[in-house]
Amino acid sequence: MYAWLWRHLPGPRPVRALIALVLIVGVIALLMLVVFPWAEPLLPFNNVSV
Repeated sequence: MYAWLWRHLPGPRPVRALIALVLIVGVIALLMLVVFPWAEPLLPFNNVSV
């Protein structure tokens, strides 16, 4: 999958690396701001009993 993505990014190697970095940061931001807050109430981590 990563090789396919690398082959389809435009430009020379430094430009591809920059685009790949921006894509990685975008995916992490999407996870932190949308997916994880949505899934947090569904996870059982707050129901701790000792």
